[in-house]
Amino acid sequence: MNLYLRLLWVLLRGHWLPALAFGETLVQRWRVLPNDLDINFHMNNGRYLTMVDLALIECFTRTGFLKALVKNGWRPMAGGVVMSFRRGLNLFQRYELRFSWLCSDERWNYMAVEFVRNGVVHAAGMMKGGAVGRDGIIPTSQYLSTFPEAVHEELQRMLARPLTDEVIAWRASEAALMKRVQGARD
Repeated sequence: MNLYLRLLWVLLRGHWLPALAFGETLVQRWRVLPNDLDINFHMNNGRYLTMVDLALIECFTRTGFLKALVKNGWRPMAGGVVMSFRRGLNLFQRYELRFSWLCSDERWNYMAVEFVRNGVVHAAGMMKGGAVGRDGIIPTSQYLSTFPEAVHEELQRMLARPLTDEVIAWRASEAALMKRVQGARD
């Protein structure tokens, strides 16, 4: 039930708060609740990813991307995630979830996430996501036509950003992993 309440809260926030510019960092403030805990009595590693999903929903709502998805019959899809856990978040501790767009390639948008408490990063990671239609992944360049012309220039600048070093390394690691998995099947 708690997750539904958080989802409702995020959807309401997305409509109450001002629009979020593309590339602007989204900051959410949360508290670790009892059902977020694992057997070690700190936030469960799976819960971190659930909280990232909630940030993504708010980001989509406040940038107008959610409207574009619905209008075009597309669905958001996560394509992968990498997380590094440095410090635990304990029961009832407050933390910030910082969510920002890094760069894009022809298929994926790459986002950075940080879980921060009192200025200290407790977990950090990246996720890639895209939009899926009936025929598969929608090319990132196609997103441009779904937004008002007023933001086209901003989106073009963002889509033209080069891939960051950490995204390049992640893509290489992911390719090696998938090669190993394919080799194991053969």
